Amino acid sequence: MEPDASGIIVRKIMAEFADRTGLSLAEKPPRRYLWTDAFAVCNFLGLFRQARDEQYLDLALRLVDQVHHTLGRHREDDPRTGWISGLDEKEGRRHPTTGGLRIGKSLNERKPGEPFDERLEWDRDGQYFHYLTKWMHALNRLSRVTGDPTCNRWAMELAETAHARFSYLPSLGRRKRMRWKMSIDLSRPLVPAMGQHDPLDGLLTYSELQATAIIDFEKSPAPDLSTEIADMADICRGQNWGTDDPLGIGGLLADAARTVRLMSRGTFGQTGLLETVLDSSRLGLESFSRSNLLNLPAEYRLAFRELGLSIGLKAIEKLRGWIEENQSLFNEKDSLLPRVEALMQYVPLSEVIEMFWMDAQNREASSWTEHQDINMVMLATSLAPEGFLAI
Repeated sequence: MEPDASGIIVRKIMAEFADRTGLSLAEKPPRRYLWTDAFAVCNFLGLFRQARDEQYLDLALRLVDQVHHTLGRHREDDPRTGWISGLDEKEGRRHPTTGGLRIGKSLNERKPGEPFDERLEWDRDGQYFHYLTKWMHALNRLSRVTGDPTCNRWAMELAETAHARFSYLPSLGRRKRMRWKMSIDLSRPLVPAMGQHDPLDGLLTYSELQATAIIDFEKSPAPDLSTEIADMADICRGQNWGTDDPLGIGGLLADAARTVRLMSRGTFGQTGLLETVLDSSRLGLESFSRSNLLNLPAEYRLAFRELGLSIGLKAIEKLRGWIEENQSLFNEKDSLLPRVEALMQYVPLSEVIEMFWMDAQNREASSWTEHQDINMVMLATSLAPEGFLAI
């Protein structure tokens, strides 16, 4: 698709999203969901940088404010009130992320002692680590675009809180582990298992925040995440990143791109980790390409998971360019470019996924309409990934 055509579609999608979720219409109550909103902030920033139109920067800033004042506070159906951090109103506004941020699910969290129901848990509120890292990334992008260190500081405060509450040392272990889902106030685990890619996501996101604080805002006071970065690097040692889930594969590809960008800024040196992530991505793509998923009707597919893969596939082309632009850094790492070249054959799948979900008939399926907000925003990110893939 021509860049001008995709740009028009992205602007239309994001305008509709802003209206639907109460971002641009004052009379409509805000409907916030952390994962979707993190991608939306990046999309608005991408549009701002592309068009230099202040309305998109204003939407990004307004969305950050809404997220903090909605998901940083207790739910309306919760007897608790105020900031989930427990801070008073003044301090809560100054440090809106120090208590973490709710997911934004439709149902309240499971009460202490209430039986676990796997199906219901997907619809219950709480906090997800991988949603928090997406929000950290969005805040960091906003700081870098505006030149204001405030959002980077908020992201680092969120990283400190999330790391302290989601990571733990098992009673019989020597290495820390992570929990997948925590309660709204971060006082208890709701799902104690570790998300497969959470440590990798944490390592790269913390490194990204630290690099911005040091390189872009060296005189601005901010937390030091060195200990948290070391913890995550230790958890990552020997982990298996392999997956055949399209969203997971897309996340690995985006993480590979982030790794190269961090290395090019001189703030990350784990080439072995990058090679492992690229190898895991290739194996995942080989498995996914053998599946029949992209031949199924829309009713049996989840758009946002496929679009997550599409976003990652867009990162492959950028990966190759960034490595070639930094030959002095990567020329001794001869194994990187062949690994990236092996992934290039899968790039056309991105357009296949995008064209399928841009078909109006496919968007009438319940699998689209039941997740419309997240599907819309992820489609926009896939069509114009620059806002999200930059660090």
